[in-house]
Order: sequence, then structure tokens, then C-alpha cells
Amino acid sequence: MGELRYNPVLGEWIIVSGKRKDRPLLPRGGCPFCPGSPEVPSADWDVLSLPNKFPSLVPNPDPPEAEGDAFYRVAPAQGVCEVVLYTPEHNITLADLSASHIRKIVDHWGERFIELGRRDYVDYVFIFENKGRVIGVTLDHPHGQIYAFPFIPPRIRRELELSKDFYNKNKECLFCKITEREKKDKERIIVENDDHLAFLPFYAKWPFGVHIHPKRHIQSLPQLTDSERDSLAQILKEILMTFDNLFGFSFPYIMALHQQPTDGKNYEYYHFHIEFSSPIREKEKLKFFAGVEESMGTVTFDYRPEDKAEELRKAHAKINQ
Repeated sequence: MGELRYNPVLGEWIIVSGKRKDRPLLPRGGCPFCPGSPEVPSADWDVLSLPNKFPSLVPNPDPPEAEGDAFYRVAPAQGVCEVVLYTPEHNITLADLSASHIRKIVDHWGERFIELGRRDYVDYVFIFENKGRVIGVTLDHPHGQIYAFPFIPPRIRRELELSKDFYNKNKECLFCKITEREKKDKERIIVENDDHLAFLPFYAKWPFGVHIHPKRHIQSLPQLTDSERDSLAQILKEILMTFDNLFGFSFPYIMALHQQPTDGKNYEYYHFHIEFSSPIREKEKLKFFAGVEESMGTVTFDYRPEDKAEELRKAHAKINQ
């Protein structure tokens, strides 16, 4: 039902998964993630991971159906796909949860990163959330996902290469340098606390593509201290509320945790961070990645990041009003 195929032009793996087409679209017979369903019989939990019923990667995959060779390489689709249920409650979002509950989710993310990363066939653990119809979400219950890859995804591989190159040339962390520069410039900062900085980058790709950097140099979420986890939960809560305040509706987004690989190598030059992306650019306008962006990988930003950061700051100011 699935396999990996290697793209020799870009040097990256493609996941081929025939089973994914069968996943449910807004099922009417009851939410499979609500307590009382066959998948979740009990409500005695705060945060819960479940195996994805329609995975593109599995721990014990069948051999590839396609016959590969030295040029068209194939490999088994080995890995793990999990769903992370944020709460037993159905009609809320991550933004509605308290900071103390989000802290439990942060802890759960860290636990799953460690457990999945220990498996010898897992090289990268990707924790993320898709939210909103426009993103393609097919189930409304508040949840995120985890993909444990048998390879390092190309986006992370590129970040690692450039981070290592910057460190070797400058003897400092690339992401720490970005944090330092954003704090100096100030005009793109949305909110900060003692441990984390949330900002719209100088090089933003998406109109509201906020990044969150820990101020301390760490490579993965489990390295955060208790107080840093508390403050991460708090700044996540504030950013999510800020998004919802922008236009008065539940804001769609992709939230992606960027962490070091779990292949046992040294990545001390890398820096854990969180990136948001969303196609929303104005209240009733979407940003599509079309010809230039999709075909050539060159982003056109239709605004000034500084102006969009100001919109976000104004939306953040509404939190305590």
C-alpha cells in the first residue's frame, strides 16, 4: 500500500501511499476522536497519541510494489504516523486551551520525540498541526500529527547544511544570530517573554508566517527546562489568540516544529524553532503559491513584512482588552 521513490533530479524521497485516498472527509456518523468512539473509548486523558488509521509510513511495511534499480530507487515506506489529540473536547481549538493545558501538549510532544527517535529506522521526527478547511483538514476535533521519517526531509536537510556552514564560518548559531538581529530591529517582533521570541522574519514567505525561537541555544524540544516549557506554552497561546483576533475568525495555519534529526549524529550547530504558515493574506484573500513560487521555488511577498508584523501586534493587543 505504500513505498518510497527517490527523485534523482532533486535528491529527495517521495512517499507513495495508495491508502491515504481512503481517509474520511468530515464523517457524519460521529467523530472518531471523541471519547466513546471505537478509537477513543475513554475520556480519562488530557493529551493522547493514536496510530494514524491511514498512514503513509508504517513500522513494518510490505516490500515496495515497484521494482527499483540503481537509477529509479525504491525503498519500503517504513516509519510511524500518529495523531495527537489535544483534548477530549470537540468544539474548541488549540487557541482555546489554557496555557497550562498547552504545557501538557508540549510535554507530550517531547515524550513522543524521544520515544520515536529511539527507533533505529527513524532519522527524523516531525511534529506538526494542520488547522482549517483551506489547509485540507478532514476532521474537526483539535489534533496534530507526528511523522517519524526514515530519512531527513529536504527542508530540514537544507537548514542543517546552511546552519553548519554559518557556524563553521562565524563560530555562532545562525538562528541565534537571527534572534539577535530581530531583537535589535524590533519592528517585526510580535511578542516575547523571558525564554522565547515570536516574530515575522525579515525574509518572511507568508504574510502571517510567524516564527518562534527559544532564546537559549538548544537543538530539540526535550532540552527545554520546566520554566522554558511553561513560557513556550504561554507564547504559543498568545500567538494563536493573535491569529484569531486578526480577522475575527478561527485562523487556519500549519504549525511545524523544526528539531534536530534523531540519527545519532552531532547537530549542536542547529537550533530548535517553530514556524507557522497560512495562505491567509487579508480577511477575504488567500496567498497561493503558483508559477514563480511552486515551479521555481522563488517566493514573491506581496507586502512588507514590517507592515504585516504591525497588523499582528495590533491583533495581539486585543488579547487583554
